[in-house]
Amino acid sequence: MVSTSIRRATARKLRANTTPHERILWRALRELPVDGTHFRRQAPIGPYVVDFFCPAKRLIIELDGGHHNEDETAHRDRERQAWLEREGYRVIRFWNSEITADLNAVLERIYVELYGSRDAEAVPLKHLRRR
Repeated sequence: MVSTSIRRATARKLRANTTPHERILWRALRELPVDGTHFRRQAPIGPYVVDFFCPAKRLIIELDGGHHNEDETAHRDRERQAWLEREGYRVIRFWNSEITADLNAVLERIYVELYGSRDAEAVPLKHLRRR
């Protein structure tokens, strides 16, 4: 297992070098009109660093570019997602092209994942810190 300090350093490096699509989604997530919705970006979880993470709902959002279509990368993505799901996280994936083409549809899907339906009332989210 990779040490915590190495994972944190990797996460810091990734935050400093975000892709244009990550920046677009990050701005949109920060402007969600929902009290208590809190996302972290480039968050270390276990041996991985995930793109976006909502601790209160254990929801992970991953953005994938074209290179994720390649066999080896797609295989690593499946293994990674399986590990995260075994640990109790929910993972949703979006292609970078979805961020550019229809950001509102992406945000709507995220809202549904957070609250159960598009018409659900948003309630403040709180996560319990591990002690």
